[in-house]
Amino acid sequence: QVQLVESGGGLVQPGGSLKLSCAASGRGLIFGNKAISWYRLAPGKQRELVAAIGSGGETNYADSVKGRFTISRDNAERKVYLQMNNLEPDDTAVYYCYVRAYNVWGQGTQVTVSS
Repeated sequence: QVQLVESGGGLVQPGGSLKLSCAASGRGLIFGNKAISWYRLAPGKQRELVAAIGSGGETNYADSVKGRFTISRDNAERKVYLQMNNLEPDDTAVYYCYVRAYNVWGQGTQVTVSS
């Protein structure tokens, strides 16, 4: 069974940075050819696709994070990262990684942007 574990969340001031990690593991996991996504869920809001990265490294981002967030992957380590710079209070949410091919979500990591 494939599992995803996020880490790297925390409390940061506006304008600060965080780097989230998503580690994949499990029997039968084939990581390198799978697209991986980061979503976030904030109180009172709908779940939002933040960023995604394909097997070839192609990326796409929500308009709200373009130019501030960068998604990357390390296939040897079976990890996906989300570098978040110039954070804003509206970025406060629980961030989840997701692999559509396995329909698997991680447990989420809380990001709070506040002064």
